[in-house]
Amino acid sequence: MNLEFNKNEDANNRLLNELQARLKKVKEGGGEENAAKQKAKGKLLARERIARLIDKNSYFLETGALAANGMYEEYGGCPSAGVITGIGYISGRQCVIVANDATVKAGAWFPMTAKKNLRAQEIAMENRLPIIYLVDSAGVFLPLQEDIFPDKEHFGRIFRNNARMSSMGIVQVAAIMGSCVAGGAYLPIMSDEAMIVEGTGSVFLAGSYLVKSAIGEETDNETLGGAGTHCEISGVTDYKFPDDHACLEAIRGIMDKLGDTPRAGFSRVNPVLPSEDPREIYGLLPEDREKPYDMLDIIRRLTDASEIEEYKALYGKSIICGLARIDGWAVGIVANQRKVVKTKTGEMQFGGVIYSDSADKAARFIMNCNQKNIPLVFLQDVTGFMVGSRSEQGGIIKDGAKMVNAVANSVVPKFTFILGNSYGAGNYAMCGKAYDPRLIFAWPTARMGVMGGSQAAKTLLQIEESALKKQGTSITPEREQELLRKITSGYDAQLTPWYAAARLWVDGIIDPLETRRIISEGISAANHAPVEKRFNPGIIQT
Repeated sequence: MNLEFNKNEDANNRLLNELQARLKKVKEGGGEENAAKQKAKGKLLARERIARLIDKNSYFLETGALAANGMYEEYGGCPSAGVITGIGYISGRQCVIVANDATVKAGAWFPMTAKKNLRAQEIAMENRLPIIYLVDSAGVFLPLQEDIFPDKEHFGRIFRNNARMSSMGIVQVAAIMGSCVAGGAYLPIMSDEAMIVEGTGSVFLAGSYLVKSAIGEETDNETLGGAGTHCEISGVTDYKFPDDHACLEAIRGIMDKLGDTPRAGFSRVNPVLPSEDPREIYGLLPEDREKPYDMLDIIRRLTDASEIEEYKALYGKSIICGLARIDGWAVGIVANQRKVVKTKTGEMQFGGVIYSDSADKAARFIMNCNQKNIPLVFLQDVTGFMVGSRSEQGGIIKDGAKMVNAVANSVVPKFTFILGNSYGAGNYAMCGKAYDPRLIFAWPTARMGVMGGSQAAKTLLQIEESALKKQGTSITPEREQELLRKITSGYDAQLTPWYAAARLWVDGIIDPLETRRIISEGISAANHAPVEKRFNPGIIQT
């Protein structure tokens, strides 16, 4: 019996249980009472609509499930940011789906709602996937309008994206299944086709109360913007349906008749399961995020037949690079080696740290994958770049810049998974959110920040002590420990994957066993978008 393996397994299972509990809670939306109100109107709930829309027994890759988790508590919270997004199959066609959850503040738009919608549109645009909007929203949440209305990445960007996607030939279909108010009315009407459900769907720039206060006209919302008005008088909507079921079936009919589109041509063969048991990941990944482990053990439980063709295996060993297949798809893997390694010259290199030789190797490998049209998979467990006079004199900044350059200018699809640590510039070099991965997910063991908790806390403590000394306050050892505990606690809370997922720094937190499926679905989506831009890294520091 391997006690360390069992200890790790227990710790990781506890984290998975916490993940499942959190996901179960957010999937309840605004709660049973609000769900009952929607049902009383004859409406399906948002998740029921998605389940009815996608193909039976097909996979729905949800993104942003934990968005806004723990945020907006002063307003009663906003589970999943009040909108459900993801990639699903409709009549055999991969599509992005966006469904407002009217059980959460009547589907009102919070700042994170806008961010989540923009992320869904970004996924559709990058992968040239059709996008379906199931609209049911009361519009902008007015108490927070300054954080959602006027800036570049706020509400208005969504309509700009509607127009851009139309010009790109990306199919957009909108179903008005509830309220659709004010500026939000442009979203369905800027789509290629707009449908509306009788009795529950309505779309107008101003509701009856605002119309009365603005121009003194007495009217009602159905006359202003109901299905009859827009399908028979204004011509704003294209189709009307008696209920949600009929509307959703019509969307399936539209998707069934779409013509085919060019493909990127990524290599795929018949999938093979890993020969090493993926469930062993739970025991191999240490509970202590500082402990070393062999990343190759993890990789072999993700790849087909547990095989990887390592690139420059004996050089730059703190980063593993290699070609493999995942669910049949050819991939280039870039992963942080977490065990201590030794160079040919006898230098010991810490696991999880990027050294000059490993940055150099990774940059070259990324360029090779772009040359060969092979998607990239980044597996992050990185504490940062090596520091100190020896590293600086060896040109670590130059070599790190080379790797960052290659990642930033890569044109093949990139997919990032944060397994453990993701600190400082290591996050950037290993394709963090700022470097446009098509999808980025975290395991429950992930940690993200400028630096690790203990280092950051000690640095912040020094700043705090300096400020207190300037005020003439002396620091006792007991007070110092109290300050350190307080600072550490606050900083550590911001390093958790829950904090990152709530702010959409990652697309979600997943069971490690979902990793293969997500990579496969991600590459399948990316295969709809031919790589048209030539790889050009510009000036490389040599």
